[in-house]
Amino acid sequence: MAPARATGARRTRLFGWDLVFYLGCFTFALITAFASEFYGYRIWGSFAVAGYGIAAVHSGWLLISARLQREPSGRLGSRWIGIAAIGLLAMLVPLAVLVIRRLTGVDWLITPGSWAAQPEVWVIERSATLLLQHGTPYVDVTALGRPPEVNDYTPYGPVMALFGLPRALFGGSPVANALTDARWMFALAACLCVLGSLRLLNRPRIPVLSAQLVLACPLTALTWAVAGPDLAIAGMLVLACALAATGRAGWSGFVLALVISAKLIVAPAFAVLAVLVYVRARGGKPGGRTALAWFVTTVAGTTVVLHLPVYLVDPGAFIEHVLRFPLGMGLVRSPAASPLPGHLIAGIGPAGNAISLALVGIAAVAMLVWLARRPPATGSAALVRIAVGLGALILLTPATRYGYLVYPLILLGAALTFRAARPALRPPRSGLGTTSS
Repeated sequence: MAPARATGARRTRLFGWDLVFYLGCFTFALITAFASEFYGYRIWGSFAVAGYGIAAVHSGWLLISARLQREPSGRLGSRWIGIAAIGLLAMLVPLAVLVIRRLTGVDWLITPGSWAAQPEVWVIERSATLLLQHGTPYVDVTALGRPPEVNDYTPYGPVMALFGLPRALFGGSPVANALTDARWMFALAACLCVLGSLRLLNRPRIPVLSAQLVLACPLTALTWAVAGPDLAIAGMLVLACALAATGRAGWSGFVLALVISAKLIVAPAFAVLAVLVYVRARGGKPGGRTALAWFVTTVAGTTVVLHLPVYLVDPGAFIEHVLRFPLGMGLVRSPAASPLPGHLIAGIGPAGNAISLALVGIAAVAMLVWLARRPPATGSAALVRIAVGLGALILLTPATRYGYLVYPLILLGAALTFRAARPALRPPRSGLGTTSS
């Protein structure tokens, strides 16, 4: 009877955690529904309250049943019921509603209370149109004939414009605009990357906690409905890690180059994946050096190929949008400002800004020391290190948004699935970047 009691006690603790988690999410959604200045956020919150509420009620029922030793059998007894409710009511339904609401046409207005999509959606769609018309997704903000404003900027790499191509190529009618909304493209890319990663990992059983962090967390669900680019980037980053963990160094480098060429903030992942590739390939023997060289060459070569044509069209615009604006050195200052430690410290003044940047440097050195002393040998270990590194960068950078914390949450959740899949990783067959293990 002792093992049974232990198992029952563990399940009770899990149900208790689920209840606390969903109640916290419910509270966040409720506050968002009534207090957010953004229309899309409020719509999301209105639907998400129902999704998280159902999940909390179901978890409470499971907890009470477990305490009474009357746990339900069948599908109703599954912890995945709550995840399903959130996927439907906090992700799919609000996204569809907001896509339809966007057809009324309020993009580009300085009225957050009417936005059915966050500005990054329109900006990325515009960048695709500019890329097709002029060969660069970046406008020359000095040639607008008026003072530039924040939405004139496209603070992304050239690859991000690809998500707006369907709208640029096929949009025009209400139905076409609804079907080609960039948020569908972000969601599709994220889902395909998750499916590809799971296939590489031999379709492991996904822990519920992993799904809660990756899918059910309010940061993920909210981003899915109102914006989406960060989910696509996080998905591609997880895929790059899965490729590296299964010995596909070249393909990992290629995907990572796409990621870096879409959003520069994830560039620190390069160091972690490079170490993983080296350690993964024959434990650092000559084969490891070959795999590392192939990985680095692929990342560097692909990144240059993706950036150089756009840079040559208008070097000044490229530097202004991709480098100067995100660093707070552009003609218009970035509005990114969340009450995170780096921003609060930088708010003291020039000395605070210097301190914040120094802390970023210290964090970077600490990450390099961690990589040197405890190099990651598995995909899960690499994801944890990337999550910690990006989390430190997001928390300490002077100009950042709390929404970027979706990256460490997704990566930590993915690490749990990678850990569950460790005994049965799919070995590489042959081809680009394949190494033996």
